[in-house]
Amino acid sequence: MKNTQRVIATDAAKKIIDELREENGELMFHQSGGCCDGSQPMCFVKGEFKVGSNDVWVGTIHGCDFFMNQSQFDYWQHTHLTIDITEGRGSSFSLEIPLGYRFIVKSRLFTEEETKNLIPVKNGEEYLEETAL
Repeated sequence: MKNTQRVIATDAAKKIIDELREENGELMFHQSGGCCDGSQPMCFVKGEFKVGSNDVWVGTIHGCDFFMNQSQFDYWQHTHLTIDITEGRGSSFSLEIPLGYRFIVKSRLFTEEETKNLIPVKNGEEYLEETAL
């Protein structure tokens, strides 16, 4: 069995990512632990959001790195995430907001088999050093 991806995107989300990439260049995602920007996934121009040791790289969606705040990851580490898009303005600084959409997360628990083959996560700073973001 091949490695289990922790996060994927729906075709509808990929379409919006393509639009945003065409206008803004390379992109990245970050999902915080809550507070002012909630816990929705946010899309930024790659490198625009400063990722640090309190963030975890959990994978890529449609060619975009996806990071999550460590405290949020602690809760969601056993969960497969699907990033989707919905109409309506979110209350964040994410790039899709002016288009009248917002990214959302759909989740389910990993199966026992999937858990055995999860891709490894990396500390945000370590990942950046490895990839020279």
